[in-house]
Amino acid sequence: MTRKSNAEFVKWFGPLLDALRDLGDSGRPREVSDRIAKNLNLTDEVLDETLKSGDSRFHNQVAWARQYLVWEGMLKSSKHGTWTLTEKGRTAHISDAQAAEIFKKWVAIHAENRKQKAAEQGEATEEEAPTPDTPQADQKMSLIAILRSLSPLGFEKVSRELLRESGFENVEITGGSADGGIDGFGTLEINPFVSFKVLFQCKRYADGNLVGRSLHKWATLEMP
Repeated sequence: MTRKSNAEFVKWFGPLLDALRDLGDSGRPREVSDRIAKNLNLTDEVLDETLKSGDSRFHNQVAWARQYLVWEGMLKSSKHGTWTLTEKGRTAHISDAQAAEIFKKWVAIHAENRKQKAAEQGEATEEEAPTPDTPQADQKMSLIAILRSLSPLGFEKVSRELLRESGFENVEITGGSADGGIDGFGTLEINPFVSFKVLFQCKRYADGNLVGRSLHKWATLEMP
């Protein structure tokens, strides 16, 4: 068997950006990989290939592609398992040649960083860890004001991102006025054997807005 190049993952840079745009600018890792596979009609041979660890080679390569795009400023660096495009990433369309240049650029940067770190060993002084900032009341009120100022669709998109960051997959918003009160749906995996399809409704609290009564009425409807 021919040995594969360690930089083979660069071919997924462009398809990864395309997949995220298809998903509404963000998605869970497995969603993104599955969308790439669908967009490119990848064969079972590619999807079933594994590493020595038993993990999927394809999904591993897509994860490496994502990391380089984070360094390049095209994806946000999320700690909650959701991959999200930045403004730069939304408009970027990467050719194979550009992907190779991005790879070479960051290999060189990290090589230089390792040299500097090695030279500074033993010279570093202990620094006091910074104290995390505590959100102030005015910051909280500012966030509430921003959420209330969003359009209905904008608020639904924020809700979608919150659900994705919380572990939901395949989250979509339905949109439109004829959605039967359902603003979107997604899948919550409890364990590898059990998952639930969840329907959600987005509501914003405001003075005189009886959200609780509306949700209770909607929640008691029997689904066909």
